[in-house]
Amino acid sequence: MTGATPAGMAEALDEAARARRPIPPLTDTAPLGVDDAYGVQRMTLERRRARGETVVGVKMGFTSRAKMAQMGVDDLIWGRLTDAMAVEDGGVLDTGGLIHPRIEPEIAFLLGRPLSGRMSPFRAARSVSAVAVAYEVLDSRYQDFRFTLPDVIADNASAAAFGIGPWHDPVDVGNLGLLLEIDGRTAETGSTAAVLGHPYRSLAAAARLAEAAGMELEPGWIVLAGAATTAVPLPRGAHVRVTSAGLGRVEVTTR
Repeated sequence: MTGATPAGMAEALDEAARARRPIPPLTDTAPLGVDDAYGVQRMTLERRRARGETVVGVKMGFTSRAKMAQMGVDDLIWGRLTDAMAVEDGGVLDTGGLIHPRIEPEIAFLLGRPLSGRMSPFRAARSVSAVAVAYEVLDSRYQDFRFTLPDVIADNASAAAFGIGPWHDPVDVGNLGLLLEIDGRTAETGSTAAVLGHPYRSLAAAARLAEAAGMELEPGWIVLAGAATTAVPLPRGAHVRVTSAGLGRVEVTTR
């Protein structure tokens, strides 16, 4: 660890990701609350922005009631998405730059209007201009994928990469089937209803968290609504496809 200060924690996480070298959880050596953890997340993001990355959206975490119970929390968390994390549909993801990658199927929202504040899920949905099937690649920077709630918040909610299929006009995403295949074999199946009962609830939570952070989610930004299934290990040299009824598919090959 570079130090127990928020800036030192941000540097340690950033260097761990860049060097592909896991570190012990921050809370093993220093106290860290949720608010301070979000501060570390922001500092880590600023380091990446200084290297030329641009924020393009947010990803929601702990959108499963079971996961909340497992972590002993009662609210969602979020992380930031940048252009450097995006993988073109049908493109190649180099997993050699990751520590222990996992992948999960998701639904993505494209914002057409600013989003911030406390509101109902269906009011939040008015800010959506398009929806798509998506995937997120997770990669905790901590040893053995072991962390507390503040640790994972500081680590940008384990965000590593994401891919999005073709955009579609907004449709009812309350109960769409999702299929995750690796090398043509079913890895996970699920429904968007697993995301808090309806992904719009995740979108409303994003609006609330944005207000709490003193910001707006911007038009053109992406919101990944959260996992509809368990994340599974992502091997090298694999072809991955995520399919959703009515939204088509998104694919990626790893190396």
